[in-house]
Amino acid sequence: MTSAAILTLANYIDGALQPPRAGRYLDVHEPAIGAVYARCPDSSAEDIDAAVGAAQRAFPAWAALPAGQRARLLERIAERIETQLEAFAQAESRDSGKPLALARSLDIPRAIANLRFFAAAITQFASETHAGADALNYTLRAPLGVVGCISPWNLPLYLFTWKIAPALAAGNCVVAKPSEITPLTAWMLAQACIDAGLPPGVLNIVHGTGARAGQALIEHPGIAAISFTGSTRTGAAIASTLAPKFKKLSLEMGGKNATLVFADWEANAANLDTIVRSAFANQGQICLCGSRILIERSIYEKFKTDFVEKVRALKVGDPQDAASDLGAIVSRAHFDKVMGHIALAREEGGRVLYGGGAVRVDGRCSDGWFIAPTVIEGLAMDCHTNQEEIFGPVVTLIPFDSDDEAVMLANATRYGLAASLWTGSLTRAHRVAARLESGIVWINCWLRRDLRTPFGGVKDSGVGREGGVEALRFFTEAKNICVAL
Repeated sequence: MTSAAILTLANYIDGALQPPRAGRYLDVHEPAIGAVYARCPDSSAEDIDAAVGAAQRAFPAWAALPAGQRARLLERIAERIETQLEAFAQAESRDSGKPLALARSLDIPRAIANLRFFAAAITQFASETHAGADALNYTLRAPLGVVGCISPWNLPLYLFTWKIAPALAAGNCVVAKPSEITPLTAWMLAQACIDAGLPPGVLNIVHGTGARAGQALIEHPGIAAISFTGSTRTGAAIASTLAPKFKKLSLEMGGKNATLVFADWEANAANLDTIVRSAFANQGQICLCGSRILIERSIYEKFKTDFVEKVRALKVGDPQDAASDLGAIVSRAHFDKVMGHIALAREEGGRVLYGGGAVRVDGRCSDGWFIAPTVIEGLAMDCHTNQEEIFGPVVTLIPFDSDDEAVMLANATRYGLAASLWTGSLTRAHRVAARLESGIVWINCWLRRDLRTPFGGVKDSGVGREGGVEALRFFTEAKNICVAL
């Protein structure tokens, strides 16, 4: 690719696309070919300050706008994305390395759904009243002001809109920082906002690294709250910065999710396909993927044989190829990290049943970053491989002998984001689900999401909840009014 073909992205500040004030840019790679295809702003505190200033100027008018009018503007943005769904899907696939089919069927439709859901939800966001013998109490909920939203690289537009939509719907103005690894659809979203007529300053998108732009955002005195999705390490750093400032904080962080398969599960091809998908969708780069598969010992060998056979049939290939089940790993650094974890698993005594190495894809992707779906058994629960989030196409198989042991193994990490359990017993399903230390539990399914439900984790997987009224409550401040009767 020649330098003339390289895209130059811009920040979106005060309603206009703008270059970074210091003139610095970061290289953006296309994972499937391992080459630079774009430059995004390497923004600084000066860019963040300009974005916060624009948001502060826009806030009074935006907060005063009736909820229905804010909702209509969010709907118009959703419409702009929907009319360009294929272009957004192509960009998401190119930027992240995920199969185009996945971006087309999941990422971009979900981004559109996020905007539409919160556009509708804000018109139904009711206050609370409490009538007593001598007083009437009612609750007002007001927007916080200017809020910061920081999103990750694995589901770029999907999770970017998941934060922005409720913040805007509730009447806040937003300064948002997408991942510098996958910035393309956030840049495209800016143009959609311009085309939709979103007032200047209501949404500002500032690109850059976490160390520079992200740190400036969380430290800015004009930011009332931060909503962050990303690694537990970064979330802990953000929490330590914001705690003394007494600002609202929502953290959705890492996971080491368990999939529990009991002997009485309905062992059919569709269910097995779902468990395989839960392990390897988006190259395992979804925080909800089940990377530890716990199997009742009486069916362990049969399940292992069937599971590995299904995994062998998965195709790793060019994201543009409709036949590809897995695409490229998002970056060279992350490729090296995942390969390092596989090497460590071998050192810890793990037996690689399938995969375990890089995959060379012929043609245009010969220099891309691809890893085979990898299945490992024979590892102790307390080893690094079963305790640390790998965030790649790597799963471990672990046998258990009883419900109690299954629960113990599932809970035996510092994370608690999601779990899925597979059983034909409704009694066991309810009993085990209630004992799992997890913010989300799927029974005989995976990744079925109702946007009305609370989303988030426990332990080191997060603080707070997103989705539905939980998100609208986070982005508003409650005030109780007491009237004597």
